[in-house]
Amino acid sequence: MRKIFITMCFCLISSLTFAQELRSPDSSFSLQFSLNEKGTPTYQLKYKGKPVIKTSKMGLELKDSVSFQEGFTIADTKTGTFDETWKPVWGEVSQIRNHYNELALTLDQKSTQRTIIIRFRLFNDGLGFRYEFPEQKNLNYFIIKEEKTQFALAGDHKTFWLPGDYDTQEYSTVTSKLSEIRGKMKAAVTPNSSQTTFSDTGVQTPLMMKSKDGLYINIHEAALIDYSCLSLELDDKNFILESVLTPDAIGNKGYMQAPAKTPWRTIIVSDKAAGILESKLVLNLNEPTKFEDTSWIKPVKYIGVWWEMITGKSNWAYSDLSSVQLGVTDFSKVTPSGKHAANTGRVKEYIDFASKHGFDAVLVEGWNVGWEDWFGKTKDYVFDFVTPYPDFDVKEIHSYAKSKGVKMMMHHETSSSVRNYERHLDTAYKFMVENGYNSVKSGYVGNMIPRGEHHYGQWMNNHYLYALEKAADYKIMVNAHEAVRPTGMSRTYPNLIGNESARGTEYEAFGGNNADHTTILPFTRLVGGPMDYTPGIFETKISAYNPENNSFVHSTLARQLALYVTMYSPLQMAGDLPETYNKFLDAFQFIKDVAVDWDDTKILEAEPGDYITIARKAKGTENWFIGSSCDENGRVSKINFNYLDPSKKYVATIYSDAKDAHYETNPQAYQIRKGLVTSKTKLDQYCAPGGGYAISVMEVKDAAVLKGLKAIK
Repeated sequence: MRKIFITMCFCLISSLTFAQELRSPDSSFSLQFSLNEKGTPTYQLKYKGKPVIKTSKMGLELKDSVSFQEGFTIADTKTGTFDETWKPVWGEVSQIRNHYNELALTLDQKSTQRTIIIRFRLFNDGLGFRYEFPEQKNLNYFIIKEEKTQFALAGDHKTFWLPGDYDTQEYSTVTSKLSEIRGKMKAAVTPNSSQTTFSDTGVQTPLMMKSKDGLYINIHEAALIDYSCLSLELDDKNFILESVLTPDAIGNKGYMQAPAKTPWRTIIVSDKAAGILESKLVLNLNEPTKFEDTSWIKPVKYIGVWWEMITGKSNWAYSDLSSVQLGVTDFSKVTPSGKHAANTGRVKEYIDFASKHGFDAVLVEGWNVGWEDWFGKTKDYVFDFVTPYPDFDVKEIHSYAKSKGVKMMMHHETSSSVRNYERHLDTAYKFMVENGYNSVKSGYVGNMIPRGEHHYGQWMNNHYLYALEKAADYKIMVNAHEAVRPTGMSRTYPNLIGNESARGTEYEAFGGNNADHTTILPFTRLVGGPMDYTPGIFETKISAYNPENNSFVHSTLARQLALYVTMYSPLQMAGDLPETYNKFLDAFQFIKDVAVDWDDTKILEAEPGDYITIARKAKGTENWFIGSSCDENGRVSKINFNYLDPSKKYVATIYSDAKDAHYETNPQAYQIRKGLVTSKTKLDQYCAPGGGYAISVMEVKDAAVLKGLKAIK
């Protein structure tokens, strides 16, 4: 690792208000900061001379106190540059450069004799800035009523947006101009288990936009710690976005104690769509890992008792009782429904399949008592996280999985009874360790208990971090569903190996995801961190599992393979049932082969909402894997292989849509072909509507494997 940090300090007289300018290391970005006539902080950002953010106000509104919005003078200015290269514990690349120029402005508010610092970091791919509150005589405890950060946009951009909501991101992305958001909002707000929208023009981050002159712009936040999650309110007449923080049960937005700081507000900009996907700005604005030992944190490929419940083929609950009480209901005397999937025999089938095909772990949902009335009752004592149903033998499963070389993955659904979860957390983690579980999928479905709190408020964000830090004490990795959207904190806490926090594959059984869904998510949700999207659904008609469910997966089978590359995660699930995979073992081979940790990543093609093609180099090997996903229109993908080692030969196996494939009418039509590729190979590959392709590119170590193979054309 190399680090360079140079700081320059300029002490300025208190009346100094002229513009301060900062440029990125490569000078492609320029930032200007100034105080207006009211002493309000403002900034503007340009990229290669083009305006990205026009003059925008900054500040915070406080409760029961003079706000940090005006009356400031510049007391001190510091500039510096920083350059390091660091290695993530897992990731899309083996090393990341963190190179920025910094401007830190100390602002005095004469009327209150208080001081704040606004810190800007300008990278070659964008800007991060935050507010800092030094410890001082006249500033100790304070309450944020609202943050007033603005992003004044330079036009009516094409935008990929979700309705602003304090409790869910599980909406379909809407693609429209900024000016069209108000008119499309009502239709965009579809039902969810917990939702709290706040405005006809409110949207969530990461917010992806494209300007008329071809700039790709992404607004998000980094290092969301002890603070409320950021949303954005659009002034659709002037195209100004202003921050909206998630409130608590009584409407306050944040409780602060100096010294303190806000998360970073991030703006990633590129004149190529690939530049958004390549950016590591959000990760770089987080602190290095807190853990001295990370050897226990390992990427995971898993299967699980899950999809059969999602489709309605099976149940989470053991019985048909409408009401149960933990410690009172005697499940040994309860008549089982006969549809409970998490039983010892069925789980062993999954373990056998995982062992045979080289998977790391098996997830089991519905193993623990309480599922009969877990949802919609705002029930406090809903789960205890350690008591199994009578048909699930924890010790036998542990022993059997261990004998097969497979880890078990724990499931902790909290039903958003967070107080109950925290009461049981130590006991639950100890139980995991004792029974061979080293990773947990946690869930936060439904409205919060304590009542009135929101999924994305400061209180809940502190809970997510508490659960993560507590898990690290037990060497447990966490995959949190329905939690706050990630903000790069996996750098600091690499045991956060997955999040859902978006509309995942499960919605294919609830009416379906739009065909362009997975061409947008890498530009939005994945900007903050990996997603447990749970791909790999081969039986696309849900009625094959549940005749009463007519939903279908809006994807071809070939594209389901591509998602293992395009939807990055160190935690990848083969979501379908073992018996279905046994019907398609030739296609399933790609899921077996594809890596979950990478040395390098190349964005070969990209346009949000249309298509995305990515190549990744498997950790510690010369093997590459390529995935391509397109929208409902289909296309011909044109790629090359110039990233391959020119001194080596490779065998490529291409899993592609058949000529007559279509995500609606013929999704299981695929073809597989093998051939020789080198660094000079070029490929034109057809992608069906809602389709795509996947390619494994394996280094040739034995010339005998080339027998009979022809060059791919």
